[in-house]
Amino acid sequence: MNSPHSSQHTLAGTISQSGVGLHSGETSQVRILPAAAGEGRYFVRVDLPTQPIIPARVGAVGQTVLSTQLEAGAASVRTVEHLLAALAGSGVDNARIEIDAAEVPLLDGSARIWAEAIAKVGRSPLPAPTIVPQLLEPVWVREGDTFVAALPAPETRFTYGIDFETAAIGNQWHSWTYNTSTFAAEIAPARTFGLATQIEFLRSQGLIKGGSLENAIVCTPQTWLNPPLRFANEPARHKILDLVGDLCLLGTFPNAHFLAYKASHKLHVQLAQLLEQKMKS
Repeated sequence: MNSPHSSQHTLAGTISQSGVGLHSGETSQVRILPAAAGEGRYFVRVDLPTQPIIPARVGAVGQTVLSTQLEAGAASVRTVEHLLAALAGSGVDNARIEIDAAEVPLLDGSARIWAEAIAKVGRSPLPAPTIVPQLLEPVWVREGDTFVAALPAPETRFTYGIDFETAAIGNQWHSWTYNTSTFAAEIAPARTFGLATQIEFLRSQGLIKGGSLENAIVCTPQTWLNPPLRFANEPARHKILDLVGDLCLLGTFPNAHFLAYKASHKLHVQLAQLLEQKMKS
């Protein structure tokens, strides 16, 4: 069941940004351009001969190990969640994202730089309505004591809880009502976080080659290595950022309260897949 909402939007100008990818450690250049109504958000691998298009949609998800990767044929683009969250959180429904490598730059580990760039160029309304899906019954995915759920609600809201034995993080929660006017201040600045004890193992697995204290907040069992935090519960807010980035692969958020606890990109995407099936039926 769908209901019409406000009009769709795209960017009013072009954004350019470059930086290092979290996992590959390689530098990539990104250009984000306006797109027509109904085109949605999509990537173009401009470094490949055929310049393949990779839609930012649930059906394009390839893998979800410590980031979300989208694929189309042999082409892929990884760690898309912060950039997509910035677009969706800022109310940009349609955008062409040109990239010259296989991973989106991590920048400062948050979506702040993307959100600021979007605010600077502004949005442009398009002559087409946004159709907001209505959720009629609860949908959830769980694995052990971790879960992510979507509950019918009058407005879109994201609530996230995390629980770490590490004292510096501990148990923390954050809840945010989807609002394009508060995203840039409340969610976008929250940076990716990690445990110092895991760094060597992850690097041995070929991951986080581009990770550093410049683009992540890292803690030991007792304390943060690179304070100050931007928020007392910055890790919980960052998990909302990831959830927004993964669930925006639906195209438009349904009116629902998304509630997650100790979840992962894998569970986020599994919920999105279930929701997409519900919406189609």
